[in-house]
Amino acid sequence: MTEQTRRSALRTGLVGAGVLAAGALGSPAAGAALVRPDRPVLTHGIQSGDVTTNSALVWTRADRPSRMVVEVSRDPSFRHVRTLRGPLLTPDTGGTGKLRIPALAPGTEVHYRVTAESLDGRTTSEPLTGTFKTAPAGRSDVRLTWSGDVAGQGWGINPDIGGMTAYAAMLARRPDLFLHSGDTVYADGPLSEKVTLPDGRVWRNVVTPEKSKVAETLDEYRGQFAYNMLDANVRAFTAAVPSYVQWDDHEVTNNWYPGEILDLPQYTEKRVDVLAARAFQAFHEWQPIDPRRAVDGRVYRSFPYGSRLEVFVLDMRSYKDANTADQSKPGHILGEKQAQWLVDGLSRSRATWKIVQADLPIGLAVLDGSGIEGVANNRPGTPAGRESEIAWVLRELAKRKVRNVVWLTADVHYTAAHHYSPDRAAVGDFDPFWEFVSGPLHAGAFGPNTLDPTFGPEAVFVHAPPAANASPMAGFQHFGEININGRTGELRVDLRDGAGAALWSTTLEPQRSPGQ
Repeated sequence: MTEQTRRSALRTGLVGAGVLAAGALGSPAAGAALVRPDRPVLTHGIQSGDVTTNSALVWTRADRPSRMVVEVSRDPSFRHVRTLRGPLLTPDTGGTGKLRIPALAPGTEVHYRVTAESLDGRTTSEPLTGTFKTAPAGRSDVRLTWSGDVAGQGWGINPDIGGMTAYAAMLARRPDLFLHSGDTVYADGPLSEKVTLPDGRVWRNVVTPEKSKVAETLDEYRGQFAYNMLDANVRAFTAAVPSYVQWDDHEVTNNWYPGEILDLPQYTEKRVDVLAARAFQAFHEWQPIDPRRAVDGRVYRSFPYGSRLEVFVLDMRSYKDANTADQSKPGHILGEKQAQWLVDGLSRSRATWKIVQADLPIGLAVLDGSGIEGVANNRPGTPAGRESEIAWVLRELAKRKVRNVVWLTADVHYTAAHHYSPDRAAVGDFDPFWEFVSGPLHAGAFGPNTLDPTFGPEAVFVHAPPAANASPMAGFQHFGEININGRTGELRVDLRDGAGAALWSTTLEPQRSPGQ
């Protein structure tokens, strides 16, 4: 096959992918002769998420109105199965559907098989099979990975390098769980078919119609999530590893905050609140998230994972104040209700380790023009602006003697280990803690950012590119790994590159909390 023929075939295939990604359910005739068999097709793989000790959520998408059916078994042969009939997959949800699988045993590997049944019950799709592990009930070993930032800064699915290969590296580590730390898509980042690198090499992107412009409509936001699921590495990973997912800014638009009015020529809809509502619907349609687990039905929620671990998933986007807010006054990054929930939940938790899954780092200065995008206000001295809310959280945890809290995040597109200590801080009323940063999973690499001294951070390790927006071929893609020893309670952190190689590691010994 010549290069010209290969490109032509790729473009032809992508027409079908774009049709399936968003609009085909609403107009069944579109592209049907090219991409539709006589029975339903599961178009974008399967996913599992929001696992508990006795249940898990399973996700899929079909190309036409049909019913989701899930079979579950303890063995991969599916000799003995339990069949559950799920929701209708209709245009109302862009063809997606989710079903919670109940009555499972703790700490058990579950095999599941998903099909779509035609509305008349006469035909079914080809099945897709996957696995997940329920949360353990006691002192079990746990391995999880975390990262964020997928298909950003113009770097999409490149077939020439095997697609989004960091997902394959994570899968090879055989984690029990994946924490997706936000920027699950780049709805504000259109892709071009090719990008010439500084060394003259050419990066080639798979491009769909929805990835050719910034997302504004609901279908365009749906197409952002559909795009990532075109990658075989992503589909293999999501079929085998359950996730706890949060969002950040790029699911909507860069650095957004509630109430913002955009001044960007590429957007016809300038009201961020309107865009965010559409993005939020697409996010929940396309991610294995159970809104019933969220405190307010949106994003923030917690999951006990055996006696050694509990994960607290934050939403640092929906309740923040304006990036242009006066940094000399107290501000919000979590909002009062979520901040109180976090402190109360961490205080009540009986798990040895409490992981805070944050979508923004605490001590790194992340700017937005003349404003502040992140938590840190880039000023020395006592906490102000959004720092004041984090200071309250840290102060309350110290007062309540909550031990073994570790913060995990992505966002800044490099990997780092930050140790925070009151001995180095402008305030001394909190306990020392670690924050581990790891990303991007598949996006442009940047950094490092400046550390704000307010909470006394020290960059113990940093791996960042020498130039901004380094492509995924430059070797600065990252994910992190946590291993908890069920017997001893030790927690080991490995910061890994996109091929899975460990760049830095440390082992943390648990401290005994009152009442444990």
